[in-house]
Amino acid sequence: MTEDAQASLLALTPMNPVFKADPHVVLRPLRETRPVARDPQAGTFIVTRYVDAHRVLANRRTSRNGARAETCAHLAHRQEAQLPTNVPRSEVASMIVLDDPDHARIRRPLQRAFYARVKTCRLRLEQVVDAALDAIDPERPFDLMVAFCLPVPIDAIAAIIGVDNVSLTDFRQWSEGVALGLNPFRSPEQTVLLEQARTSLRDYFRGQIDQCRVTPRDDLISDMVALQAAGAEINDAELALNLIALLVGGNMTTTDLIGNGARLLMLNPGELEKLLADPELAPLLVEEVLRFEGPIDVTERIMTDDIELSGCPINATQAVTTILRAANRDPAVYDDPERFVIDAKRAPHLSFGGGSHFCIGAPLARLEGQLALLKLFQRFPTLKIVDCDAEPAWRTLPFFRGLEKLIVHA
Repeated sequence: MTEDAQASLLALTPMNPVFKADPHVVLRPLRETRPVARDPQAGTFIVTRYVDAHRVLANRRTSRNGARAETCAHLAHRQEAQLPTNVPRSEVASMIVLDDPDHARIRRPLQRAFYARVKTCRLRLEQVVDAALDAIDPERPFDLMVAFCLPVPIDAIAAIIGVDNVSLTDFRQWSEGVALGLNPFRSPEQTVLLEQARTSLRDYFRGQIDQCRVTPRDDLISDMVALQAAGAEINDAELALNLIALLVGGNMTTTDLIGNGARLLMLNPGELEKLLADPELAPLLVEEVLRFEGPIDVTERIMTDDIELSGCPINATQAVTTILRAANRDPAVYDDPERFVIDAKRAPHLSFGGGSHFCIGAPLARLEGQLALLKLFQRFPTLKIVDCDAEPAWRTLPFFRGLEKLIVHA
């Protein structure tokens, strides 16, 4: 265990220009020589090896509630302090940061309804992807992020939830607004926009829940209303909050999955040739994108039992931050981990977390990624980055990796 500048969460964000340019320049030596490192400023242990990260994430006894952490777990307590205290926690904190029994009570019916929707939505998602492609003018360079990677996930989740065409424009704006909540360094003005969007979305969903109770439709909200009537113990406030969480958790990360994947295929034409020659490789492609250049850097857990990771003792109530990006390129688990190979046989990546908090949106993200990347390059097989020598326009959002823009030509 060590305490130094590299072993700090701040150094593992795009606020560090070295990390922003190439995270693995920082993560590789940390994983090799300091696999469990204490960051006293954040009050957490930084874990970078696959075996340790997997052990933490698979442990269903860990907590996501920052209030259960030791006093010096500053980051965990800072996040917890942002929640109101005059209402039940389950009505102000989504299932992402809830523990059982509330976590299981809310997740089970929502997962049941959501997964059933994903199983039947392929045709609708294909229509969403095709509509975005049809709107692109291939005769001139365009920003792939704005034209394609951003609208597809928003319109996809809107279709599943049951957002009508009249409300779609507002829904897109609110979706982008609530995504500001992922930025811990947002400005006061951005915080105002965040709260406005969050309030608008909450009111919208509460109204839709009421409507679906009177006139059921063929959508996720109606499915959840039916489960409520059948005895599912989730109230309207909790349902609206977790619909917003589905939206926030899935939109930006899937945008980045598609954008990062498109960039990797354009930079690796041999892998693109494999995909176009065998479209059945699309699922493997998405898994390799998630491993090689996944959208999310970290996830945190509060230990509820004493544990030892790579020889370092960690006590109950201490916070552990698993660095997913480092674990996903651990050479102890992956052969030739620094190569992007879409048909390689790899161990499962950790980009969706694990245990009881395994990403609920994983099936939809995978399907969207497969359809979007395959259809994009089937439509534009000669798609190229306009300036391959320019530095990629990576966002500066901490703990996420995606592109602000990606200028391409067909």
